[in-house]
Amino acid sequence: MSGNGAPELVVESCTGLRVAVVAAQWHEKVMNGLVGGALRALDELRIQERTILRVPGSFELPVVVKALAGQGYDAVVALGVVIRGGTPHFDYVCQGVTQGLAKISIDTGVPVGFGVLTCDTEEQALDRAGIENSNEDKGYEAVTTAAVTATILRSLPT
Repeated sequence: MSGNGAPELVVESCTGLRVAVVAAQWHEKVMNGLVGGALRALDELRIQERTILRVPGSFELPVVVKALAGQGYDAVVALGVVIRGGTPHFDYVCQGVTQGLAKISIDTGVPVGFGVLTCDTEEQALDRAGIENSNEDKGYEAVTTAAVTATILRSLPT
């Protein structure tokens, strides 16, 4: 399982954090699970200032994430799923989305929670979607890691 060795994250305080979640629409069952996990994390972390947006697919995530990173959010979370098919399309989309989101985080200084599943099969995606019988909840994890990173950045001396 890919989650082996994951750290137990300690969240100090998320009071006052503004967090946006941008989620793709492709693969509805997987995406509904990821969004559900993200919402659970936002609730548990008591993050009140939140925005949830949906975009057509994973390739559209970076442009919307970048726009939100420039609007005063403390963290932005990207949720999507790309499932390998019989063409190189999978490789191009995964690489573009991953590099785009990393660049946005580095360039803006705003943590970007990476909740984009890049799976060989739909079964692998469902196993990570945080739905019934899933072994992992990547939507929940993406929000939590982004919030923890935002609180670390908030604690740095200015």
